[in-house]
Amino acid sequence: MLQRSILCLLASLLLSPVTWADSKNIVFFVVDDMSPDTGAYGNPVIQTPHLDALASDATLFSHAFATTASCSASRSVILTGLHNHANGQYGHQHDFHGFESWLKVRGLPILLEECGYRTAQIGKLHVAPQEVYRFQEYLPGNARHPVAMADSCKALITAEDDRPFFLYFATSDPHRGGGIDQASPYKPDLFGNLPGGKARAGLERIDYDPADVIVPPFLTDTPATRAELSHYYTSISRIDQGVGRLIKHLKDAGKWDDTLFVFTADHGMAFAGAKTTVYEPGLRVPFIVRQPFIETRPAWNHAMISHADITPSLLDFAGGYDADKGFTKHPDSRKLGPTRPGDNRGPKKYDRFHGRSWLSILTETEPEGWDEVGASHTFHEIQMYYPMRVLRDRRYKLIWNVAHRQPYPFASDLWAAASWQAQWEKGEDAPYGTKTVGGYIHRPPFELYRVATDPTESENLADDPDHASILDDMKARLKAFQKDTQDPWALKWQYE
Repeated sequence: MLQRSILCLLASLLLSPVTWADSKNIVFFVVDDMSPDTGAYGNPVIQTPHLDALASDATLFSHAFATTASCSASRSVILTGLHNHANGQYGHQHDFHGFESWLKVRGLPILLEECGYRTAQIGKLHVAPQEVYRFQEYLPGNARHPVAMADSCKALITAEDDRPFFLYFATSDPHRGGGIDQASPYKPDLFGNLPGGKARAGLERIDYDPADVIVPPFLTDTPATRAELSHYYTSISRIDQGVGRLIKHLKDAGKWDDTLFVFTADHGMAFAGAKTTVYEPGLRVPFIVRQPFIETRPAWNHAMISHADITPSLLDFAGGYDADKGFTKHPDSRKLGPTRPGDNRGPKKYDRFHGRSWLSILTETEPEGWDEVGASHTFHEIQMYYPMRVLRDRRYKLIWNVAHRQPYPFASDLWAAASWQAQWEKGEDAPYGTKTVGGYIHRPPFELYRVATDPTESENLADDPDHASILDDMKARLKAFQKDTQDPWALKWQYE
């Protein structure tokens, strides 16, 4: 009888989700529309001392990719480990756009709750429905004031609670907002900065001379572009202060040395040529991971990772990821979520994540087997149907523009941007970065770039006879990616 009782006790302990966590906290800090623009990523102009200090004590990924450069769709991938074409969040969640994930999907906060975590969210969420992405706590905070957001998290961090916490911290910076209304001098500019050099209480205002900013190759160097980049930089410096304040609260509470801290962006900067595209400036993101329980932290990790890897990695840290099966250890977590009567949308089962855990490679610089990523974009706003699928490896990148017969649609904020309008007004032959205005709007069915030697994606090799075999190989691998991730658009290969 005693032996049986001991066995039952051991079984209950092994099955208890709380034992997986072992007081390992998780902070996931995601910003809105930011490219790898920090000092640690090589920008000598922008002031990001807190992010640079974090990077010096963390793993810095050089090849991190969003899977779609659209806010809601990207965040759904972050929080499910499934490409948006499989989780249902094809585009924006808010207003009349109305996209949301299938009810049967089970999001990261729910999975971590089942691992014994207390879960909290602050700032921008931008995914739905709540049944999929439910947090236990929703903390108040101005998403344009990262320092105030960090202060709102102090009670969560210092709470007397034996459970570890998962904090999803999401700023609206440096997303574009509305333009300055001259009749109301208190409205922010395009990147959320108060006009007239005003600073929000508790934040230092850091302004940049447009003459000093670095214009990336995909943009055209004009006064309008430089002015917008200077505002973008100011918004990033605001984020940096929020990172510093949040880390201070973790250290003051004695939580820093048992907290996994991840910093990234939902996708690249909010400029035409980046956001809503699958070009490199749209998909490349900063990605910094401080795993507190490892001693070796190389300066760089060159693995090719994507946002689909985030959910399995965080679950792996929590002890709830089965690397062999590619899904959660907790049997109940593998069940489908709720459905409404008659609602049979989405895949019939979710038996594994589309990504995998990078937790075991954080101490490596050149890990093997991390040499390919896929991307999937379908919508941004509801009027912006333009499905694109991507396969990218170390040497080449293939883009399939499924709806190539129609002109490329613009996000409303990017269309109105002075950086785009200045070139649009000059006509289709005007340059826009390494392309022309007309070439940016009217795209071929396939774009093949040798990114190893052409990182600006300036020469399309899809029609080059010398690259025909490479194109065929990339197409075959793209089809395999679509089949593997249950992409409905794979049918397009058969009749278009």
